[in-house]
Amino acid sequence: MVPNNAAGPSHSGGGTPETSRHLTAGEHAEYERLRGAAKVRHRRLRHVGASVLLLLALLLAPLAVVAAWVDDEVSDTDRYVQTVAPLASDPAVQDVVIDRLTNRVVENVDVEAVTAALTKALADAGAPPSAVEGAAALDGPLLSAVMTTADRVITRVVTSDAFQQAWEGANRRAHAAVVNMLTGEREGAVRATDDTIELDLGVVVDEARQSLVDAGFDKAAAIPDTDRTVTLFETGQLGKAQDAMRLLDVVGTWLPVLTVVLAALAVWTAPAHRVMLMVTAAGVGVTMVALLVALAVVRRAYLDAVPSSALPADAAAAIFDTFVRFLRDSTRTLLVVAVITALAAYLYGPGRAARGVRALARRGTTAAGRSLHRAGVRTGSTGRWLDDHRPWTTGVVIGAGALALVLWNHPTVGAVALVLGVVLAVLVVAAVLAAAATPEPAAADGEPAGPVP
Repeated sequence: MVPNNAAGPSHSGGGTPETSRHLTAGEHAEYERLRGAAKVRHRRLRHVGASVLLLLALLLAPLAVVAAWVDDEVSDTDRYVQTVAPLASDPAVQDVVIDRLTNRVVENVDVEAVTAALTKALADAGAPPSAVEGAAALDGPLLSAVMTTADRVITRVVTSDAFQQAWEGANRRAHAAVVNMLTGEREGAVRATDDTIELDLGVVVDEARQSLVDAGFDKAAAIPDTDRTVTLFETGQLGKAQDAMRLLDVVGTWLPVLTVVLAALAVWTAPAHRVMLMVTAAGVGVTMVALLVALAVVRRAYLDAVPSSALPADAAAAIFDTFVRFLRDSTRTLLVVAVITALAAYLYGPGRAARGVRALARRGTTAAGRSLHRAGVRTGSTGRWLDDHRPWTTGVVIGAGALALVLWNHPTVGAVALVLGVVLAVLVVAAVLAAAATPEPAAADGEPAGPVP
């Protein structure tokens, strides 16, 4: 019995470690499975989070651009003056002003009373009947002469540099009129009245009236101070537009910041940062194109809504284009930045074309650096440091370029091209200096030395 008892524990003791090792392997496999499933869930969650953030950023991008433009126009007097200044020198707008003022002068010259007084004076003086009848027929020629003279004087005033300066000065003093237009206030040079936005030409009328008086037209002093406005907009949606503009003005400062933060979080949250950066840049580019198309549609609707009796089509187009030109410029600038960003993200990727471009650039800078080294230019430790820290130096240079655009006051497409050119030039110089730090490898067995791989 003892052997059996001894064998029992021996068998049992021998089986226990084997069973234990089997369970440990199973537990390990289960652990790895659960760990892999957790990684998959985490990756999917990051994809979903990045997608939501990207969608919010793309939806807010056009609103952020418009909000920033509205905020600039309202809060920055110099920016507002830059916006409206070209209207004073636009031929279509000048023609409208000249025609309105000329008609106002002619309306206040009573030609019939002048000819009647002349006819009576001649008759009382015993002039021949033919002379009296001739004086009575002077209505047409006198009216034409008054209109011609008034048009010539007013044209000289409106097309002069003095008018340009007066226009800019009046708009600078009346910058609050932009706020009045957006908030519905009925004061200032630009004011909202019911569903109509009007421009008060009071300063221009005063100057033209004084010039006509100085030229000998005493009747011009009777030009009234009332009804001297030009209708800029007529729309039944003015109230809604004002509400939207007020909302955009409130968020004009923080909405662009929020949009940039959401886009950055989308790139940071995504598992593949470079791919998400490409997608984000491409999405921003598409939204900017959509905004440009929307501006074109709004322009067409505006021109169709303004009656020709209130404002000629060419003048209406000039006014609209002048007011929104900075918005168009900002949209085009962001479109160019988005395209450049997407292209840069692609060139850092594993694509065949990207690898070819990088290899070509590396061969070119290496060849230039070797040429400098053979010419006696030595960059020493500086060049070796640049070569060892190439990714860091590249990132710093690109980051500096991006920061320059952020700090640039209203960057344009030209500014983006300038910054891009400087960044590329610095990167090329750094690569050439790094390549010039070491000599070209010596060839073996008399064979010509080849390029550094």
